Amino acid sequence: MKVWPVDSGRSVGEATTAALTETRFPCQQCGAVLHYAVGTRSLECQYCGHANAIASPTTHIEELDLHTALRRLQTSRSVSVETHIIKCPNCAAEFALDAHIHAGECPFCSTTVVTSTSKAKPIKPKALLPFEITDTQAREAYIKWLNKLWFAPSELKRYARDDASLHGVYIPYWTYDSDTATAYQGQRGDVYYVRQRYTAVVNNRRVTRTRSVPKVRWTPVSGRTSRHFDDVLVGATKTLPRKITDWLEPWDLENLVVYTEAYLSGFSSEVYQVDLDKGFNFAQSTMDRIIRSDVQNAIGGDQQRIGGLRTQHSDTTFKHVLLPVWTAGFSFRKRTYRFVVNGRTGKVRGERPYSVVKIGLTAAAGLVAVLGFLYVAGQSGAFEGGFSSGIQQRSPVNWGLEPAPSRWPDVPLGGFPQSTFPELPDSLRY
Repeated sequence: MKVWPVDSGRSVGEATTAALTETRFPCQQCGAVLHYAVGTRSLECQYCGHANAIASPTTHIEELDLHTALRRLQTSRSVSVETHIIKCPNCAAEFALDAHIHAGECPFCSTTVVTSTSKAKPIKPKALLPFEITDTQAREAYIKWLNKLWFAPSELKRYARDDASLHGVYIPYWTYDSDTATAYQGQRGDVYYVRQRYTAVVNNRRVTRTRSVPKVRWTPVSGRTSRHFDDVLVGATKTLPRKITDWLEPWDLENLVVYTEAYLSGFSSEVYQVDLDKGFNFAQSTMDRIIRSDVQNAIGGDQQRIGGLRTQHSDTTFKHVLLPVWTAGFSFRKRTYRFVVNGRTGKVRGERPYSVVKIGLTAAAGLVAVLGFLYVAGQSGAFEGGFSSGIQQRSPVNWGLEPAPSRWPDVPLGGFPQSTFPELPDSLRY
């Protein structure tokens, strides 16, 4: 989270920030600021230790109709802002949050502040997964992952031992449900075999043999297939690359709870940056891959050709959810590498640099080992005898046309005299 003093020329109460509200969570026992206690359903006071239970909403997690929401978004005027000007409810200090951040701390008194997203973004979160992994557990998983990286620069390993802080943040996601019906046309390929005659040379004689050759019989097909998609997940952040958010899956979405700001206390939280319609485009790409696999199974046969697909969506719904992530960053050679830890499972993924020096040394060591083996084998005569002489005397042109003389090493093998090993016929020698 970025925070900085407000420019004196910027006035509080502009149209872009007037409707923002700040929420503070006081302890019921001593009045101190509360933070969400990871893995529980309560807020915990860091001073008196009192646990304040989070009230469970009586409502259920609501799925919203996608087409209705898109029509409303087209007719409504959303406000685009770069920063939110916030007034701390505890010390009255004014500070700024990035537009995509709606939960953080006051930089002057560390009071947790959660702002409303209704003006900056018209769609509010409906559900979230609370943090289950503490920062200590996330750090242990993070260090373990770093130390297992192959060919990582030494600076990266030293960073794993430093006291670098992990930041807990709720990342915005969309989930989409949809009933799909797909009409398809294509071809079904069934493999069959035909007998084919061919001529070969065996023992210097031409002989005629037969073999089975595979062929494919293609048959035109058409039909319909259907599938219900439930909670197709799409990351709605631009702060983290999509490949990183995809790495964090799977999520236990069956444990989603109704959104309440209390779970955000003590953590940062992002507002969605990928709009609803664009998110559905990503979801459709995921659905299309699965539908294509369904169509191939419906066509059947040994091979399939899909000529055309036409998919209709119905009863398409969505919800906006927040999912917990521990994040960290590492700067190496003027590039930032980001790491993320799934706040529910402890799964670690991230970008990483490679040490060119370590890779080069490993490759050089491997080359030296190979050359050393070849040298020792050559000195011991391992490449002399029947193998090498057979290759020299039987060129591809002369295979089967002239016998190769028998040669055995002059040194007895295993203590047995040379006569113990009888002469082998040519067909078994090579």
